[in-house]
Amino acid sequence: MRWKFILGLLTTCAVLMSMSYTMLIPFLPMYLIQDLGVVKADVDMWSGAIFAITFLVSGIMAPIWGALADKKSRKLMALRAGFCLAITYFLGGLVTNPWELLGVRFIQGLSAGLWPALLAIISVESPKLKLGFCMGVMQGGMTAGGVLYILGLDAAFYQIFLSSLFGGLLADQFGMRMAFFIAAAALFLITLALLFFVKEEPRKPDPNAKPVKIWDFSLCRIPAVKRMLICAGVVQLTILMQQPIMPLYVAELQGSMERIVLISGIVFSVTGISGVLASPGWGILGQNWGYRPVLYLSLLGAGLFGIVQVFPNSLEWFTIWRFVGGLAFAGIFPAINAVLTVSTNANDKGRVFGLSYLAQQLGAVMGPIVGGAMTAYFSYKFIIGMSGFICLPLVLYLFLKRPAKTEGTGTPLV
Repeated sequence: MRWKFILGLLTTCAVLMSMSYTMLIPFLPMYLIQDLGVVKADVDMWSGAIFAITFLVSGIMAPIWGALADKKSRKLMALRAGFCLAITYFLGGLVTNPWELLGVRFIQGLSAGLWPALLAIISVESPKLKLGFCMGVMQGGMTAGGVLYILGLDAAFYQIFLSSLFGGLLADQFGMRMAFFIAAAALFLITLALLFFVKEEPRKPDPNAKPVKIWDFSLCRIPAVKRMLICAGVVQLTILMQQPIMPLYVAELQGSMERIVLISGIVFSVTGISGVLASPGWGILGQNWGYRPVLYLSLLGAGLFGIVQVFPNSLEWFTIWRFVGGLAFAGIFPAINAVLTVSTNANDKGRVFGLSYLAQQLGAVMGPIVGGAMTAYFSYKFIIGMSGFICLPLVLYLFLKRPAKTEGTGTPLV
């Protein structure tokens, strides 16, 4: 069936897209030092600026690209993002100084929007009764590819498990510039696949539809959409607030800094593994139980296990509870995406997923700032436990604000 083919194709695109990211990000500090002449004393400053500029710009641009996708073509926006990202990765392998790399990353932020476009396409192509499954599979593909944002895994994991296999091998054999070129080739393949295999049906004009504005937040007036955007941003904040201190907490648990990169990589990886395993199952459960109950349950589980994981003083049990918590956490974003889909009209999918991406980017920016600031007053254990605890009032908020029957477009939020 067509929807199965589209799902497989878009999931493959998501895996390649995220792997192209994870192949390179762990090696950017080394790239700055070895190839671009940055002194070690300045590498942290340059790394922070080069990382942040893309996140900030892409978050600002996401609603704009989403609106254009609804106004023109979702496929066209996916092709634009894939092709432009391929060009920016290629240029990343040609730069000769950190200022040029900063400029490339700025353009990369302007070029972003591929993931929201893929979500918009699958939300339209998937049958109504298979929506949860499709969202779960797509989320599992992103996790399998190693996207940093979804599960908050530290770069050390990718350096050990993914980048050592791909980016590390390429950097060792051909130099780090070649890793950029390989990533560009992967993104170009994504663009070709979307061009030749995704067929966008002509849209039926809606005489009652309002003109699409490029910078339009009117969808936030839909209560369900507003709640899902808040949820996405807060969850992303809780993930990223752990990132600055997690390796230090792992070192604290094992009592030394010995092999900390390898050990941290293992601890981080278990959450991603459990997420890949559980995401499709959560999607199917959402189809049967309803997306809102699944969102409540996964948030509650993520919060409780996020608190429980800090009680053991052994690294082994901490890792086990992180795996269990990852099983619960895996249901959050498929449920959010499904609720956003059923709460909006077919002509608004690009905009709503662009807004969701913006909300997640804001959470991703604020998370490390909040986590880093808390280290001045609280222990690592407290901060990690708090990142789980925040999910509990979020569940209460969503439950108390739940709709009685229907919302937004009148579609039941099953």
